[in-house]
Amino acid sequence: MHRPALLFASSLLTSSLSPLSSLAFVLRPNNNNFFLGTRSLMPSVSRATSTMNNNMAIVDKPYGAWTSPITSKSITANTVRLSDVTYCNGHVYWLEMRPKEGGRNVLCRLLPSVENSVVEEATPPESNIRTRVHEYGGGSFVLVLGKTMKETEGNEEAIIYYSEFASQRLCRVISDATSMPVTPDTITYRYADGVLTPNGNTMYCIREDHTNPEPKNVVNELVSINLEDGTMNVIATGNDFYAAPRLSSDGSKLAYITWNHPNMPWDATELRMVDLSSSSSTSNNKSEMHTLIAGKDGDTSVIQPSWHPHTGELYYISDQSGYYNIYRAGCDQSILPMEYDFGGSSPGWTLGRQEFSFLPRDGRLVAQYTKDGNTVLVVADVVSEKDKAVDVQEYSGDKDGLPRMFGGIVPSDDDSNTLYFLGGSPSVPTSIYKWNLDSRSPATVLTCSSNLTFPDDVISAPEQIEFPTTLGTAYGYYYPPKNGGFTCTTEKAPPLLVKAHGGPTSCTGASFNAGIQFWTSRGFAVLDVDYGGSTGYGRAYRRRLRKSWGIVDIDDVCNGAKYLVKEGLADDNRLCIDGGSAGGYTTLGALAFRDVFKAGTSMYGIGDLSALAADTHKFESRYLDGLVGAYPEDEEIYKERSPIESIDTLSCPILLLQGVEDKVVPPNQAKMMHEALLKKGIPTALKLYEGEQHGFRKAENIEDALDSELAFYGKVFGIEDIPGAIELKIDNL
Repeated sequence: MHRPALLFASSLLTSSLSPLSSLAFVLRPNNNNFFLGTRSLMPSVSRATSTMNNNMAIVDKPYGAWTSPITSKSITANTVRLSDVTYCNGHVYWLEMRPKEGGRNVLCRLLPSVENSVVEEATPPESNIRTRVHEYGGGSFVLVLGKTMKETEGNEEAIIYYSEFASQRLCRVISDATSMPVTPDTITYRYADGVLTPNGNTMYCIREDHTNPEPKNVVNELVSINLEDGTMNVIATGNDFYAAPRLSSDGSKLAYITWNHPNMPWDATELRMVDLSSSSSTSNNKSEMHTLIAGKDGDTSVIQPSWHPHTGELYYISDQSGYYNIYRAGCDQSILPMEYDFGGSSPGWTLGRQEFSFLPRDGRLVAQYTKDGNTVLVVADVVSEKDKAVDVQEYSGDKDGLPRMFGGIVPSDDDSNTLYFLGGSPSVPTSIYKWNLDSRSPATVLTCSSNLTFPDDVISAPEQIEFPTTLGTAYGYYYPPKNGGFTCTTEKAPPLLVKAHGGPTSCTGASFNAGIQFWTSRGFAVLDVDYGGSTGYGRAYRRRLRKSWGIVDIDDVCNGAKYLVKEGLADDNRLCIDGGSAGGYTTLGALAFRDVFKAGTSMYGIGDLSALAADTHKFESRYLDGLVGAYPEDEEIYKERSPIESIDTLSCPILLLQGVEDKVVPPNQAKMMHEALLKKGIPTALKLYEGEQHGFRKAENIEDALDSELAFYGKVFGIEDIPGAIELKIDNL
């Protein structure tokens, strides 16, 4: 029920009841040779000419009817989503998800040391690098330096292994045009989050067995794969889930994360370690037989283990202090205690994430956290002292040459102290950056959003706000309407669109989001809410949703809207809300159980909690135990909090957008909700998108969803003459 994270251009993208790892949508130039040539090094969206000439009068027009250059087609035009930045043999690698190619994922690479280096596709044409482990995937490729089948004597290059989406088999790249499968030809196995032995002969990874596809019968294990003949051995089994297998530098020890139902990885996990040098490492493969490093109390989330390359010590992130802090195995206290969360945005939703690392030159720790909507880079000596980090240095913002937000930091594999990462700001779409710790010169953009620019006078800068709510304080980002060519003097305040993120254990951010600017440039105000339960504010805030989903989140989105009305920043008669997946549930719940909003849009959202508990994939099949209660023991609570059971209290229009192939929130949820609304006589529309799963990946569907939502609010709020509005049939209106 999650949607992708670090940065988002639209809430329409792939989601969970929630994000995916450090993902970003960026805009790309439109030219026929784009993917073979160099890319623009100017990602700013604020360099185009103003929408109005100095001699032209500003047009006075109602909010919501302003003409905007930010159209749905401009958002998806040659657009990709970036993720999984890594570095190997002098090259930077990353994944691109391309809506214009049906959502295909492509592994790309660039040689950053060469000026005007060409971006190349590192995987064969038509391949789709994506794993379906946990349905949200992540960790879909792995690299190792070694002899490739095309190399001449004495040369080494990155050997690439990846999960092919169609077959879910692991494949090895043979050449730019071909690959070779290395696992059996069976659709029952899925693989993710792999790590290779130093000699490159064996991979350790997560294997998910769908021989019996019923969620309760799906088996997750940690296995080794002989990459020469494809034979597999089970290394760890007996628990419901596994993640983050990490090899020590000498290949003798394997650390991993594991947990059981009904916990989710942000609830309670264990960090265990198996000695691979022991002859019994495959026979004693029950996790309970492996050394327990952290998570002994059964109520602590432990994530992202990593071995120090110089000392061989094991590090990890734990929330035992109340915040996701960094620990060294054997130390009871964090080596870098802070009242901020490390681990990146929405940790646990996708595999393969590692949000801290070590510099090859001297072994210093490199990590980041977010403070007041800005990312702070932390560099610290963790070698000199045994129980704490020393010489802790922090870097952030323009003064240190860094973008406002960034994550997924990867050091180069030499002694240059060069870092690579995804980053952006409210006016700069996400890019991949190169930054040197020694010089601290402004970060260099390696591949960027686009040379497609939007005028600076249509870009709304967000303000992080705090507002009072039921359990104290909640947070959000407020975007005022902005368009230099227009004003409105006939209305006291603009319509407000409140956005509820997915998860619900996820978060939002302040980086450029074209899906929000689409609204603000037309005269809508937007509030992007981090309701109670969101990550990034500590464990207590994240746990506000325990047994309280459908209460706390709904209170917070409603109180955020009312706060802006009180401040004179929103029209209380034109309050609307949207959300995807878990955010769709919050949307429907706010419309059913509160009298604040006048309309809403649910994207692949949940209307019937009981139906979801009975029909979803393994990873989230017990998620509701913690959010709502045990099922079926607490069935009455499920009914009380299901919007579909409260149709009598619904009275405002609802738009439903749904992918037909969604396995996380099946389409029957939207269909049942639509039928109930029709019977009640409530204005409603349902759009089903063929070929879409949980979240929309195809350009034409992303465009139609945005345009449909705009047309929907236009009709509901009586906004006349919306430029470029599409025709939308609304039943019962």
